[in-house]
Amino acid sequence: MRILPFLQLGFAAQVPLYSTSISPASVPQIPQMATHFTLSEGANALSPQDMLTLSRPGAPLPNDIGDLAIVPISTYSFQDRKSHKSLSVIALSDGQTYDIPLPDGGDAFWLDSRTIAHIVTKDDTQSLYTIPISTSPLSSDLSSHVGSFPITTASAFRYNPSAQHLMFSAYVYPDGLVETVKEQDAAYENRGNSGLVYDETFERHWDTWVGPKRKALIGISLAKVGAKWVLGETYVNVLKGTGLSSPVEPFGEADDYDISQTHVIFTAKDPQLPRAVHTRQNIYIVTHDGKDLRQLTSGIQGATHSPVFSPSGDKVAWLELALDGHESDRARVVIYDLEKDVRFTITEDWDRSPDSIIFSPSAALIYATTGDHARIKIFALAIPPTPPPNSTQITQPTALTSRGSISGFTPIPGGRATFALSSLTSPNEVYELSGLDAVERDLLAGMNADVKATTLTRLTSFSSAGLQGKDLAPGKDFWFKGTAEGQDTHGYVITPPGFERGINGKWPAVMFIHGGPESAWFDQWSTRWNPNVFASQGYIVVAINPTGSTSFGQKFTDGINKNWGGRPIQDLLMGWKYILQEYPEIDQNRTAAAGASYGGYAINWIQGNPELGFGFKALVCHDGVCSPLWHEGFNHEWGGRPWDPAAIEASRKYSPVHTVAKWSTPQLIIHSSKDYRIPEGDGIGVFHALQQLGVPSRLLIFPDENHWVINAGNSLKWHYEVFRWLDQFVGRS
Repeated sequence: MRILPFLQLGFAAQVPLYSTSISPASVPQIPQMATHFTLSEGANALSPQDMLTLSRPGAPLPNDIGDLAIVPISTYSFQDRKSHKSLSVIALSDGQTYDIPLPDGGDAFWLDSRTIAHIVTKDDTQSLYTIPISTSPLSSDLSSHVGSFPITTASAFRYNPSAQHLMFSAYVYPDGLVETVKEQDAAYENRGNSGLVYDETFERHWDTWVGPKRKALIGISLAKVGAKWVLGETYVNVLKGTGLSSPVEPFGEADDYDISQTHVIFTAKDPQLPRAVHTRQNIYIVTHDGKDLRQLTSGIQGATHSPVFSPSGDKVAWLELALDGHESDRARVVIYDLEKDVRFTITEDWDRSPDSIIFSPSAALIYATTGDHARIKIFALAIPPTPPPNSTQITQPTALTSRGSISGFTPIPGGRATFALSSLTSPNEVYELSGLDAVERDLLAGMNADVKATTLTRLTSFSSAGLQGKDLAPGKDFWFKGTAEGQDTHGYVITPPGFERGINGKWPAVMFIHGGPESAWFDQWSTRWNPNVFASQGYIVVAINPTGSTSFGQKFTDGINKNWGGRPIQDLLMGWKYILQEYPEIDQNRTAAAGASYGGYAINWIQGNPELGFGFKALVCHDGVCSPLWHEGFNHEWGGRPWDPAAIEASRKYSPVHTVAKWSTPQLIIHSSKDYRIPEGDGIGVFHALQQLGVPSRLLIFPDENHWVINAGNSLKWHYEVFRWLDQFVGRS
């Protein structure tokens, strides 16, 4: 693939794109950009600052007897520019809550039904404390120090009370010992140079240059002796000497492994393959002492996720992708009977891809958190009896929920489960689903479960005060005929406060284009691309799930392969034209599009193909791909390595660098210096080209952010610049 033209764009200050014989007067002049702008605020409007200061609850973690749950909460204050951490203890019987401030943050988890473990990192020391909980009334006693760890990177904690065994992940050096980490850290920091040398990829990943340490799974005893908890003295790295690293970076945490009374099951990258171009992860099982390691996967699959033990430890389950190199292949549910040494798949004919799984308390069901038609639902799957080797078992999944997006689904005694649920109008709140025992009886009897017999109860109101009076739109589904053969294509319309039908040409509109590219716009809360924040600034928001989107079947997802600028863009165009026809209230002279990652690529592609006829008057490109020479997933997405014939053909056909001469729409470019998934050169190159073409353009760079804008102050700046840009070309003025 020829990339020299794009590389020249990145050095536009040194290598002009126009001939030096052209007089300076003939160089395109960029119009003067507006500077004054204020965000719309009001009692019924969800401003960016309103959104950023709302509490951010995590998923609930119930105790073993199912009467209490804990929820980590983070709340940002613009007054002191800090995130304040706390832990909410919830009585599941009536939703009563008790908040425990955690000034130093840190992980929290249950040790028994009335004792919370709290990990505190302070002054280069990481320690374990216990917090006793009382229920009459709901309260906590003073925390007690149990012990300290010889490292400061311990995370992803799991505790098995029967084995009195604590597991966690931590970064260790090649010797595999947590006891030597601090000494080796000091030596590494004082080595006298900053050079990093690599003999294999990844050399950097997500937002970090890879150093000499790798993640490992560490075990230690933790027992209650009388009234006191005692941390052991001997640490066991169950991965020592194996060449394996788990959890898998950059996002793997406690969902990458599980523990039983005797064993640990985990997923890890195949050590025989280059990590940067292969997604294959194997499933391994090992004893707590690390002396009996076995691989349970075939070694010819793709990635694996969410390994879990059954309550008795006689079975394990995990999610398995078939294709190595495919980040978004369909995930199948695999069951492994450890006693019979037989593995089998139970979702071979289910055209959905679960995100996480967990056994029911009886081990008769698997509950799967799964995207389905732009919602994230819970499905129940009956586990059939273990079949003979090399056979496939089929089970019919049953959806137990129908709205919003669920995370942290955890079954508890009494036929109940707790989880967090968010939507387009609310951040996470804790819910309880009861009546699951009846569902289980029906499914095991081969009957269709009566989901109406279950009861969904909301237990918390973390965001009620902050959202009181806000006019938030729940989002309206729409469907249109896209490019997929006979398949309807989905999108959401989110309308502003005060929107009424019948006043034609009143409202500006912005089309959202999601990243991934295999992802989707869900009925889900977001602090990065929140449709109601845009609607509160006076925009109709159109969020389309084109070819390549997840939760609509694997064929639809795979339709984007080698086709980035083809069917997905045509779907966006068809959906956009459908909305313009269905919503004459949109002023077609005041429309814009905004997207990130793949969505940023789509912005650059639309920029260079005005003949498509979108008609946008302004564009916003966040961390967008312009030159698809290499980014994570390239080999699968583009048909091979950059120099392979299929990839060359696809990149010549769909690379925005070949359409620069047609760029003419005002464009805001946002990029971050620590985005190693799509390096900042792509954004800077686009900015230089637009500037030399005389196209109104602005560059916003965050030197300290990665692929996402995480810092609240930076996020507020992001929103300010995006809305200032939109306002100048299509907005209120």
